[in-house]
Amino acid sequence: MVRLVLVGPPGAGKGTQAAVLSEQLAVPHISSGDLFRANIDNATPLGRQAKSYLDAGELVPDEITNEMVRQRLAEPDAREGFLLDGFPRTTPQADVLSGILAENGMELTAVLRFDVSRDELVRRLLERGRSDDTEDLIRRRLAVYDSETAPLLEYYQGKVIPINAVGSVSEITERTLEALRARA
Repeated sequence: MVRLVLVGPPGAGKGTQAAVLSEQLAVPHISSGDLFRANIDNATPLGRQAKSYLDAGELVPDEITNEMVRQRLAEPDAREGFLLDGFPRTTPQADVLSGILAENGMELTAVLRFDVSRDELVRRLLERGRSDDTEDLIRRRLAVYDSETAPLLEYYQGKVIPINAVGSVSEITERTLEALRARA
């Protein structure tokens, strides 16, 4: 049984690794982006609320995101473990996650921190070729990660497993699985 939070800056490969690890560990990959899309596509009450904020060009309030995660973690497939990708993003969200887990008699196994140099992150994100991936915007997104998400690493002190996230997908996956085995 493994309950993991994946943390790393944009371009570190969290989503790619989450998909592979989910399969290897036989636990669901729960991505905040996928939760938003599923709730909006299915026009759930939370999805309709989230859509109204997004349509107005605003950020979806934490209360809505937190409730989406709470509902998803209550589903049967998440009882035996999960990989959280994109949540928590801030220490207040980490407090909420701790509460959700405690309510369900669960504990986080570890926080996987995917480490990549700044220059490599910028190179990877520029290679994706998205229109919103200019070097200035990428560096701004990395600064937001530093100020909002990096503090999670201190919050989860003692649970963080550093992963060298440079190399092939399979090399990074193997490093991650080895680190988890060593922790167990």
